[in-house]
Amino acid sequence: MLLLGGTAFLGRAIAVEALARGVEVTCLARGTGAPPEGVSFVRADRDEDDAFAPVATQHWDAVIDVSRQPGQVRRAVRDLSTDHAVFISTTSVYAYGDRLEQDEDAPLLPALDGDVMTDMSTYGPAKVACEEAVRASTATSTIIRAGLIGGPGDTSGRSGYYPWRFAHPTGDDVLVPDDPDFPCALIDVDDLAAWVVTAAQDRIAGTYNGTGPTTPLAEVLETARRVAGDQAPPIRPVPVEVLRQAGVESWMGPTSLPLWIDDPADRYGATADTRAAGARGLTTRPLEETFARVLPYEEHRDVPRRAGLSDLEEQQLRSQLA
Repeated sequence: MLLLGGTAFLGRAIAVEALARGVEVTCLARGTGAPPEGVSFVRADRDEDDAFAPVATQHWDAVIDVSRQPGQVRRAVRDLSTDHAVFISTTSVYAYGDRLEQDEDAPLLPALDGDVMTDMSTYGPAKVACEEAVRASTATSTIIRAGLIGGPGDTSGRSGYYPWRFAHPTGDDVLVPDDPDFPCALIDVDDLAAWVVTAAQDRIAGTYNGTGPTTPLAEVLETARRVAGDQAPPIRPVPVEVLRQAGVESWMGPTSLPLWIDDPADRYGATADTRAAGARGLTTRPLEETFARVLPYEEHRDVPRRAGLSDLEEQQLRSQLA
């Protein structure tokens, strides 16, 4: 198996899973992180036209790609020989975010015209372009449209913020959006990795959504609170209007509250119909288990969290509440 990436989060989890199954894994990546022990590592910059030269002479049983850059994917399709390709896409390819649990036939955004995604505003179109490149290959392919991925290694902090915050409160409660019915969906990184390897080994052809079950925000928060322990404080919902006035953003970024989107046009964007993948072997663990796995990572993370409120920000928000 040739894994394009493999040193961070999902790519690393895929490599570890494949190795555990006895697969011979070669990782081609820039090497910004340490590759898992047991893989053959090839250092390369995929933005270079000849990046695949060291691995282009071999025929691979499977190639797995997690890129978001169309040019990188097009060069991989051009230069690599394989029986089966697995491409990790995203549910962000769907044109509409106001529809609950769309299936794989839902309308897509127009593909990015060009090789380079310059910022996250074109993430969905870039992935559409990547999908088109993979389908144009002569190899069979699995395209997996992943939802929000959580668990150990989630540097964004989206899956770990609430368990961590309930374990480390700044007051007598934890401030959350007053939107209890907001539909959340999250898949554990190891569950997704396991199905990626299965798709490669079994040469599962087609396009599949891959995320966790839709769960109301209130239930998600109670699960995070339970994982944090008996001493976790109660939840305090804050009206959305108050959050807006205080400059608190949704989903991720500075001064934000994750797992929630304050935009009706994208309210259901994190959800997806995963029945097709489930029929081909995708299984997901309970959310409580993912939160329990990510909490130790949050306790010892070595990079800044990119979602949630800092202690000072939560205290300042609390001071504005009646």
